[in-house]
Amino acid sequence: MQEHLVTNTPLITNDATVFGVLALILGFVFYTSNSKHPIWQKFYKYVPALLMCYLLPSLLNTFGIVSAELSQVDEVAKYYLLPACLVLLTLSIDLKAIMALGNKALIMFLTGTVGVVIGGPIALLLVSVIWPEMIGVTGPDAVWRGMAALAGSWIGGGANMLAMKEIYGADGKIFTIMVTVDIIVANIWMAFLLYFAANHKRIDAKTGADTSGIDKLIDKVQAFEREHARRPELKDFMLILAVGFGAAGFAHLVADFLVPYFQANYPELEKFSLHSKLFWIIVLVTSIGLALSFTKVRQLEAVGASKIGSSFLYVLVATIGLHMDIAQIIEAPKYIVIGLIWMLVHVALLFIVGRVIKAPVFYLAVGSKANIGGAASAPVIASAFHPSLAPVGVLLAVLGYALGTYMAWICGQLLRIIGS
Repeated sequence: MQEHLVTNTPLITNDATVFGVLALILGFVFYTSNSKHPIWQKFYKYVPALLMCYLLPSLLNTFGIVSAELSQVDEVAKYYLLPACLVLLTLSIDLKAIMALGNKALIMFLTGTVGVVIGGPIALLLVSVIWPEMIGVTGPDAVWRGMAALAGSWIGGGANMLAMKEIYGADGKIFTIMVTVDIIVANIWMAFLLYFAANHKRIDAKTGADTSGIDKLIDKVQAFEREHARRPELKDFMLILAVGFGAAGFAHLVADFLVPYFQANYPELEKFSLHSKLFWIIVLVTSIGLALSFTKVRQLEAVGASKIGSSFLYVLVATIGLHMDIAQIIEAPKYIVIGLIWMLVHVALLFIVGRVIKAPVFYLAVGSKANIGGAASAPVIASAFHPSLAPVGVLLAVLGYALGTYMAWICGQLLRIIGS
């Protein structure tokens, strides 16, 4: 059935129209997910908006309205919007403010990162004992390639997940499955973290954690918000676009020199993605974003740089959705086992280190979600402890965006060794 749909001419062949339809879908999802109507509130209580951003575009491909094989909108999004998105999501990093959170906050965040990096390979090794077909595959449908993409999401966020998908060449099928694993497993853990937030005083009392610094942190965050918040003007939006696409263009220029150089002089490094143009583009724009965070350009975050970056991200999400085959989701259960084991390694490491250093549960929760959930859910968890702490979640999540490209790539290399 699916092959028949793909080989026939789709209903929509004009990519400008395809792009417009995707924009309408995203607008519909965001409008309804923020609606006060009881029906929509109940629907999105059980169905995450992010899943709808993947699922609805996939229906276009499944029913022959759009052909993923013929459409080029994902190529445009991948090479133009993705680099700009990464720049805008990383330029707001304030390393001084992160250090001011205290060593325990950073230790718990980095512990969560390490837990993801090592948890993936451990999970793949364990499940291969039961399902040996999970390893020994080298093609684009290899499980390890999909897990590398999931590592991008669980260390950074959606942009990093899409970046790792392209760098490691995961096909739409395994990527769709890992998106499902991401949503299911991450939401289960989210429920536990909300429970911790509701009972954090009792938990911290039992562990003997020192929470005196959190009150000072609340005061500092509130002062920072008052100082930097302002109404954006047209020039601000134009500067944001200039920075995002300007950095993306520069990264393309440099990558055009680096790829042929490594291909000609270091052919053996192909397995480390150093022959991939997109790899260099992603590394370069992430590095540019980090460099800009030390300049006045960082002030663009006060007028919505990360929000514009996030809007690019959701367009990317929709274009990837065009390649989804929803019929393959029925194969997800055994992959969810991988996700659960992976998450257990991440959580166990956090609890062990947290107990040793007597870190407040706030640092454990936000440090975890800054990795697993990124900027979408880290502030939700942070605000569950105190509303003014939401920016702290964003701050650590943005650091996750920066580390996501590098650490997920390392995780992907470990997975490649085990799975191929």
